[in-house]
Amino acid sequence: MKNLRDAPSLSPEAYDRARTALQTAMAEPVATVVRPKRWFSWPKAGVAAAGAAAVAAAVVMGTSGGGVPAGPSDAAPPAVEAPLVKLASAVKAAGTQPGDASLIINTKFGLDNKPNYSYTLYTDKGQHFTGDSAKTLADAVAGGHAEPATPYDGKVMAAARLAANGDVDKARIAMITASNNALGVGLSPAEAEKAWAAAQAETAEMFRKTGKPVPAPKPRPTGKELENLINNHLWSNAEHALFANAADAEVRAGVLKLYATIPDMTVGKTTVDGQAALTLTAPPAILGGGADVLTINAGNGLPIREEITSAESSKRYVVNYKAFRVTLADVAAGRI
Repeated sequence: MKNLRDAPSLSPEAYDRARTALQTAMAEPVATVVRPKRWFSWPKAGVAAAGAAAVAAAVVMGTSGGGVPAGPSDAAPPAVEAPLVKLASAVKAAGTQPGDASLIINTKFGLDNKPNYSYTLYTDKGQHFTGDSAKTLADAVAGGHAEPATPYDGKVMAAARLAANGDVDKARIAMITASNNALGVGLSPAEAEKAWAAAQAETAEMFRKTGKPVPAPKPRPTGKELENLINNHLWSNAEHALFANAADAEVRAGVLKLYATIPDMTVGKTTVDGQAALTLTAPPAILGGGADVLTINAGNGLPIREEITSAESSKRYVVNYKAFRVTLADVAAGRI
């Protein structure tokens, strides 16, 4: 890490996705969520930063102890937070504002409390543009420097839209399994065991390639352990859909409905800059004992802030969000 002091800042997608991967690894030492390779394609960070992230993930995978919680059902539990369901309906009814892309501006505060700005543009065609300022984002759009859509992006967006349009049970399974189905959600017992074994074999191969000791095989989790892992995948994948495409009302509404199916999710009320807001606190059990609190606008569901506290060190990280509907032409012209 000392050697990375002069490395350029990471893209917003790299930050969000690394956070998701680490959250999942802390809760799931064996069947970690396998993210698309593009998640670790960080042109501004360079090879050193990507390598350090890979080593960090491997360390978390190798040192996170304990088994995994056991036994959930595949169907969505009853909506535990009526406020989220009500807000989701209002968001969908209001519809998406004009434009052809969603713009998310992140302001990240690390342990030094210094702001780090990131711009992500997710187009209605599924492309991504990133920058660390309004100018670099405009230059990326004007130059056509888009990252292509990935199957993972398409899956989380489709799952959110499916939930928004009413089939929450099916959407929940689709969101949980957007990156892989190592947990065997929706499969027969025999198929689930086969999926678990295949995921462990893939993980073992990753350790071999990095020259690290291969962890001993673990039995497939069941009961509460499995339920916690499933809800970890649901929380993380739905978060990605929200942070990539929050300004799309249908995606936003679907994410809110899916969050409402997570048992023990806590929804609180607060105000941010004089506006009513809701705080969504994920159950610590699904995050390996850490804390993740997402604050959203109580009127339109747009993300405002995320506060993450690590389980072991109690260190706190904050990200502020602003989301807008825009047109590619306006962004290319610097009108952000």
